[in-house]
Amino acid sequence: MFFDRRDAGARLAERLRGLVGTENVVVLGLPRGGVPVAFEVAGALGAPLDVIVVRKLGVPFQPEVGFGAIGEGGVRLVNRDVVRLANLTQAEMAEVEEREGAELLRRARRFRGERPLADLAGRTVIVVDDGIATGGTARAACQVARARGASRVVLAVPVGAPETVASLRKVADEVICLQTPDDFYAIGAWYVDFAQTTDEEVIGLLARAAPPEGEHGESARGSDPPDSTGDVLVEAGGVRLPGQLVIPEKARGVIVFVHGSGSGRHSPRNRQVAATLNRAGLGTLLFDLLTPEEGADRDNVFDIGLLADRLVRVTGWLRDQPRAAGIPIGYFGASTGAAAALRAAAEPGNEVAAVVSRGGRPDLAGPRLDAVRAATLLIVGGDDGAVLDLNRAAQQRLRCENLLQVVPGATHLFEERGALETVAALARDWFTGHLGPPVD
Repeated sequence: MFFDRRDAGARLAERLRGLVGTENVVVLGLPRGGVPVAFEVAGALGAPLDVIVVRKLGVPFQPEVGFGAIGEGGVRLVNRDVVRLANLTQAEMAEVEEREGAELLRRARRFRGERPLADLAGRTVIVVDDGIATGGTARAACQVARARGASRVVLAVPVGAPETVASLRKVADEVICLQTPDDFYAIGAWYVDFAQTTDEEVIGLLARAAPPEGEHGESARGSDPPDSTGDVLVEAGGVRLPGQLVIPEKARGVIVFVHGSGSGRHSPRNRQVAATLNRAGLGTLLFDLLTPEEGADRDNVFDIGLLADRLVRVTGWLRDQPRAAGIPIGYFGASTGAAAALRAAAEPGNEVAAVVSRGGRPDLAGPRLDAVRAATLLIVGGDDGAVLDLNRAAQQRLRCENLLQVVPGATHLFEERGALETVAALARDWFTGHLGPPVD
């Protein structure tokens, strides 16, 4: 019997010790209960952690029978034998897939926010859950991982029904199950504490874990410069927020990153841009705008006034750091974070040299947009139509030096090949042009 999911994950990790140091391993937790177990496994192996969100496609008149499954990245798996035996029409299948697809997208956005999918191509993927009863979700997860390019799929669980575990060896290259009791009954019967895992716990664990691979297959952790001052706790008016501060020698300025809703300091997009700025001699501060408890309230996530006030306080903290003393400060905001950055830049006494907005919502800065004094660069994807229109309208209200740059063919998250590199280069040039020469 396991005490809780954390205990189960630690014991499961012991069985997987042979994979420590192995390259190209990624751990995928099945939300929600599988993520606390996967968190322990990923930490012990030093591997990145992500969620794998799948949805079973159930026969309309017998939903417990699956005729297929769908996963992120457009993966669609259909069992033609079940379709034939159930005599399903294309219309019936499409209706189920549309409903389950909407739920899959909702859950993926809820858990992952702006984080991209982990790149599974050619990698060893460890799919983790807190236990296996019927095995339907675990089976779909293994199949989806394979369809996304995994070269080897390992299914790892603390406990499972013997016959189900045996059947899953057909879809996974290896199945590791610590206990397969004959009197299985239910997963929760094998835990002392089997309290329900919340969405907020999943989001928090993903934020604390090593980030998955970035959009172009480059580890976000691998982009950290050697002169990083490391993890910090930022004082922000009664709360302490975790952050990552990098100040190169003779830095010409420090850029504070303000992420959008559902994101955090581990955002691969922001980390990729930060690495480009660091190479240009600019310092960076990536931090979480809200505590985990605050982030659980969706009203806080979209409270631009709260976020802007938090940013002003963090800026004050940064100015008091010895290595940042006297160095110009800029803001790099994404999505709703850009609105908070612009609103904070408009506050009296908060001197900010420059602001860059990536796919931002400057309109949400409200009436304070007219008071922004910092030189402002608005970067928008050419195929992000609605946001592009909002930025054009907001630009007409800006009274400071400003420029709107459109990245052709890019969508809101700049996931297209080369799009984020263009954003990073534009931001680098704007900041280096407005923050002054390197410090002697």
